[in-house]
Amino acid sequence: MTTQELVEQIDKKKSFLCVGLDVDLNKIPKHLLEEEDPIFEFNKAIIDATHHLAVAYKPNIAFYEAYGIKGWKSLEKTIQYLSANYPEIFTIADAKRGDIGNTSTMYARAFFEDLEFDSVTIAPYMGKDSVEPFLAFKNKHTILLALTSNQGAFDFQTKDVEGKELYKQVLDVSKSWKGSENLMYVVGATKAEYLSDIRKIVPNSFLLVPGVGAQGGNLQEVCKYGLNDHVGLLINSSRGIIYASNGLDYAEAAKQKALELQTEMEKILGNT
Repeated sequence: MTTQELVEQIDKKKSFLCVGLDVDLNKIPKHLLEEEDPIFEFNKAIIDATHHLAVAYKPNIAFYEAYGIKGWKSLEKTIQYLSANYPEIFTIADAKRGDIGNTSTMYARAFFEDLEFDSVTIAPYMGKDSVEPFLAFKNKHTILLALTSNQGAFDFQTKDVEGKELYKQVLDVSKSWKGSENLMYVVGATKAEYLSDIRKIVPNSFLLVPGVGAQGGNLQEVCKYGLNDHVGLLINSSRGIIYASNGLDYAEAAKQKALELQTEMEKILGNT
């Protein structure tokens, strides 16, 4: 998917909502455990209930890998279902991969060619030769971890290195990499006050912003500092939407939570 296609979908739906599909069998409705593939059945119902409100879905790969081959098959079926029924939706493999050379190329092929995701999250710690293999794929996007929402982000990401915080150096240097036009960045919603400085470095890039909802991030604050001329934000909510109910009404409850966020986003867009 091209960036322009994503922008057009945002404009059409008046939404920049990304729904995180972090499926834990201990949290989904108990009746689904009787299904042959409870993870896929859960995802399918959530997608069908929220696809008109969301522009992206983000499976966290760990929640599928934890269940071995069955989990991987559930992930594959989920992406195939999205591609077949809602091809306009932007898909994000939240894999946080980070390695070099041929290994990165193989990771990229796994997510871009085999599973046909539109994007994948990548850790930048090993530098450009760990990221450029992902950037080589046409109309695929690499979402670089820049400033994350967890408390441990302060261990390294905000440390001063030769007069500049490390996350700012990551942003600066990444712009020089081959294929950098395909870069997006992860910036946690709990770090909204940093967005002004981030926008000075990457004014036109899309930012994937987790942490709204269960982690306490504020949508208004994120938009105040993070919106650009083409919106440039994908706001992710996972637990706050998909686990809004663990009863028979779980899909409808997810729809209502997604609608609340989409409605707020539409108001924000209307005021910009």
